[in-house]
Amino acid sequence: MMKTSPPSIIALDGPAASGKSTLGKKLADSLGYLFFDTGVMYRAITWIALQHDMNLRAEAEITGLAQKAQIDIRPPSKNDGRGYDVVIDEKDVTWAMRDSEVDANVSIVSAYAGVRRALSEKQRRIGLRGHVVMVGRDIGTVVLPEADLKVYLVASADERARRRYEEIITRGDKADYNEILKKVIERDHIDSTRTVAPLRPADDAVILDSDKLDADQVLARVLELCK
Repeated sequence: MMKTSPPSIIALDGPAASGKSTLGKKLADSLGYLFFDTGVMYRAITWIALQHDMNLRAEAEITGLAQKAQIDIRPPSKNDGRGYDVVIDEKDVTWAMRDSEVDANVSIVSAYAGVRRALSEKQRRIGLRGHVVMVGRDIGTVVLPEADLKVYLVASADERARRRYEEIITRGDKADYNEILKKVIERDHIDSTRTVAPLRPADDAVILDSDKLDADQVLARVLELCK
C-alpha cells in the first residue's frame, strides 16, 4: 500500500480559548510544520494602537496601522510556555500582548474590514508555502479555504473561561474567573455577529468538541485525521 503524506495546509479555527493554540503548537511539532497563530497579528495591532493612545474606534487610522505595521513571528527564544516570539521593532511583546486591555479590545480591531484584509493577505502568503498549521477564526472560511484539512475546535464558555483563568494564574498574574467568563461570552458574540468574516465552521470542517478531552486526547484525534 502506498504511504500517504499528511495534509500540507492545516486550518484550525474556533472561538476564543477553545484550545486552538495549544493544539496547533503540539500538532505542528508532531508534523515538523510551521506553527502560525494568526490571532497574534490582531493582538499586535491592538497592542501597538493602545501603546500610542490611538482611538480604537477610528477605523481608518487602525486600518492604516495594520497595512504599515512590521510584525515578525520567530521561533520561541524562551522556554516559558510560548509557542513563538512576537517581535515589534525588535521588542519582544509575546506576553505583553496577552494583557487584559488587549483582551478587552482586540475584537474591536479585528472586526474592521480593512484590518482583516491587510492581515489576511500576510497570513495567506505564509500559509500557501505549505507544511503549516494555521490557527485563527477564519482560516478555513476566508484566509485559506483550500486548506487540505480544516478542524473547528469548540468548548463550552465555562470550560474556556476556566482554561484562560488557569493560564493567567500559572503565569503568576491575578485573575477573576467571573470577569473572564463575561469577556469570553462577549467575545463570542462579537466574533460570530461581525459583518466581515464572522466566526463559523467551514462547510467541510471537522467539528471537534474538546470539553471533556485533555490536550493530548485532542491531539490524538487530529493526528488520526491527518492520516
